[in-house]
Amino acid sequence: MASERTERQGFDPSKFLTKVNGNDYLEVKWRLLWFRTDHPDGEIETELVEHRDGVAVFRARVKVPGGGSATGWGSESAEDFTDYLEKAETKALGRALAALGYGTQFCPDFEFGAVEQRVVDAPVDAARLSGRRALGGRATPRQLEYLRDMARRLGMTEEELEAQAREQFGAGLEELARQDASALIETLRQRRSAHEAA
Repeated sequence: MASERTERQGFDPSKFLTKVNGNDYLEVKWRLLWFRTDHPDGEIETELVEHRDGVAVFRARVKVPGGGSATGWGSESAEDFTDYLEKAETKALGRALAALGYGTQFCPDFEFGAVEQRVVDAPVDAARLSGRRALGGRATPRQLEYLRDMARRLGMTEEELEAQAREQFGAGLEELARQDASALIETLRQRRSAHEAA
């Protein structure tokens, strides 16, 4: 037991911090190393939930043997990264690990109010993202109404839906681009399908 405690204390995340937008940040690869140091037999599963029109949505599940588990979601587009599939998977994994406490204090992913200069594992150029949203147009009232209806059916509050939009796309519900609203609709559809299957 004492040797196990020493081994767990052996990982010092402060040695692996980088600066992003002036803040300390622990990259996903170091969160993963920290988790594997603590739980070499821990379970990690990632799944490509949606891949359409150059947008990928991943779900990652991380489970501590005999302990807690967490699910993280991540999405990216080909317009932002050429390796958007990998980035989306990394984002989902990073969020699941942070939800279990691995790097949460060094991870701005859960600071929903920090929309500007927001990062996951690889920073997104906020100016490019804003330009993409302007070109694609805002979500339609019909999309927003459909999203709210789906959320209600899933038992989500308006605040939870808003948080999901900010987590996935870095924008509030009313600020979503059309394609982002479509991707969020698909995310909720997948969640509903998983809920109905359970």
